[in-house]
Amino acid sequence: MLKLHQIYIRKSLSLFIFLSILMTAIFYYWIRDFYLQKTKEELLKDIELIYLIAKENRDFNALALKIKKDLNLRITFILEDGDILAESDKDKKYMDNHKNRPEVVIARLEGFGYSVRHSNTLNKELLYVVKRYKIGDETIYIRLAKPLNEINESLFYLVLRVVGVIVLFAVMLFLIFYKIGLDIEREIQTILRFLKSLIKKRRVFEIDSNFSKEFSQIAKLLSKISRILTKQENYREKYLSKLEASNREKENIISAISHEFKNPIAVIEGYSQTLLEDEIDERIRERFLKKISKNAKKLVKMIDTLRLAVKLEDKKQSINFKEFDIYESVKEVIEDLKESFKDREIILKGESLFIKGDKILMEIVIKNLIENALKYSEDEVFVFVDKEGISVKDKGIGIKEEEIKNITNKFYRSDKNVWSNSLGLGLFIVSNIIKLHGFRLEIQSILNKGSIFSVKFTS
Repeated sequence: MLKLHQIYIRKSLSLFIFLSILMTAIFYYWIRDFYLQKTKEELLKDIELIYLIAKENRDFNALALKIKKDLNLRITFILEDGDILAESDKDKKYMDNHKNRPEVVIARLEGFGYSVRHSNTLNKELLYVVKRYKIGDETIYIRLAKPLNEINESLFYLVLRVVGVIVLFAVMLFLIFYKIGLDIEREIQTILRFLKSLIKKRRVFEIDSNFSKEFSQIAKLLSKISRILTKQENYREKYLSKLEASNREKENIISAISHEFKNPIAVIEGYSQTLLEDEIDERIRERFLKKISKNAKKLVKMIDTLRLAVKLEDKKQSINFKEFDIYESVKEVIEDLKESFKDREIILKGESLFIKGDKILMEIVIKNLIENALKYSEDEVFVFVDKEGISVKDKGIGIKEEEIKNITNKFYRSDKNVWSNSLGLGLFIVSNIIKLHGFRLEIQSILNKGSIFSVKFTS
């Protein structure tokens, strides 16, 4: 298999040879046309001199022989009807009428004419130049002819010199291409070694090249890729560690959810089985049914909570903006909670305040915040409503400062209360509903002294 620099040299030289042949051919035909044009111009000048002499000396035969001797050119004097008046190379008696010769026909129309054709008289290819003149009362065509072999011979030596220069140039180019090819091969081998090191995950960070601007850019890009891949590898390792931790967390979450569902299901199953298998007093039966109903409602509530959390996380929860009295909504929520927390005091302070929002979702927010305050404190809970927002204050266990930023995460619970009587979705739901409304949640807490959760109506 050929190396890259060998392929590069072969293709470059093949292209150069092809272009050299093409350019030589073009040059040959161009210079040939140039020579012919110059020769035509010279012959026309010669004809002009011959005409001046012919006007003074009417001995055309003697003049034709003298021109042949002095200039080595074939000359023919032709009459208007095409008959030969005088000829330098053959007796005019043996020559055909020249009226229809191409150069004579053109000269009759334009005053002078040219043609390149084979001469049967001399058995050579000649360049004919003819011009029409008026000498006395007669119209005479003076024609000069020059063998093309003289032109071709001059061209041959010129082209030979040009080819010699091209060959010398080709040798120089070969050496230059060979050197460039070796340099390119060396640079590519360096790049290949670098790429192999990347594939094998060797810690190669930099590659440099001063060969050319393009190779330098490639080297810089490869170095950048190396750094990116190294960072990605480090990131992947960190991500795998986080993924493992996340999987462990998910296992704990599933275990906790399973535990929360297990208790009410066990209660429903136990009481239902007793009702089905035993004959019991009507009052006890009614109490059992109430227990079943209570736990069934608890299951429904947990399922609704999970569904709402999923919809909020996927941003699929619709929101119905209407103007309503938030103070009245807080009062209704407190009345409902007093049925569940009969021994606790919830103190509401504030006045009527109309806001624009989703009444049902905002009541979920209020209920979650007050329930949290009731669960994690034993004293009274204060709820404040004013034009700035809603605040729920308790005198409970408080929250560690480092936990406040994480407390609204899904399934997050503080260390002291992990998976205790809750799915850990309350504040996650609260935070997302507040964001949907364009409101802001503020949390202030002092450990063992209490917390204040505030919904600010200004973002």
